Amino acid sequence: MKCGKPIRRKEQEYCRDCSRTQHYYDQGAALWLHREPVNLSVYQFKFHNQRRFGRYYAEELAKKYRETLLRWKPDIIMPVPLHAAKLRKRGYNQAEIVAGELGELLGITVNTKDFKRIRKTNPLKMLMPAERKRNLKGAFAVPEEKRRFLKGKNILLIDDIYTTGSTMDEAAKTLKKAGAEKVFYLTISIGQGY
Repeated sequence: MKCGKPIRRKEQEYCRDCSRTQHYYDQGAALWLHREPVNLSVYQFKFHNQRRFGRYYAEELAKKYRETLLRWKPDIIMPVPLHAAKLRKRGYNQAEIVAGELGELLGITVNTKDFKRIRKTNPLKMLMPAERKRNLKGAFAVPEEKRRFLKGKNILLIDDIYTTGSTMDEAAKTLKKAGAEKVFYLTISIGQGY
């Protein structure tokens, strides 16, 4: 009910992570579990310049979560930002591609300028959950002069993969401190919570 990870028993409301963790985001969901063939597709999209996959992912998100999005009522879509150094190296932000396509499909404003990753972080895939949180602490920022645009708004964050929620939590915490009312997220894939 919180992160959208699968659970073993129908009477459970929260996965193991969400039952033990206070999240800063309000709710989230993903298209698919992060396993074959999805993980291979996301890997190609993220690291092998398969930008065209972004349209397909956005179409699937719009189809699957149309009712959910009507309930969440996002005012703005924001991709989880990459640090400038990583963006230069990769050449594109995969989350920004999906966000742009989704915004176009849904007629929702996409803001890619006012939410920044200000601190370089280590790749999360090799870190334990507690290390991920420490690694991301203070990684994001909203410039002071841009905060008025977020005041009272519902934000929809877009990213490629949700694993432990550390990225979404730090992003949501930053956006709420900057004035956002609620922060929701959609991702292409999600780890298995059970």
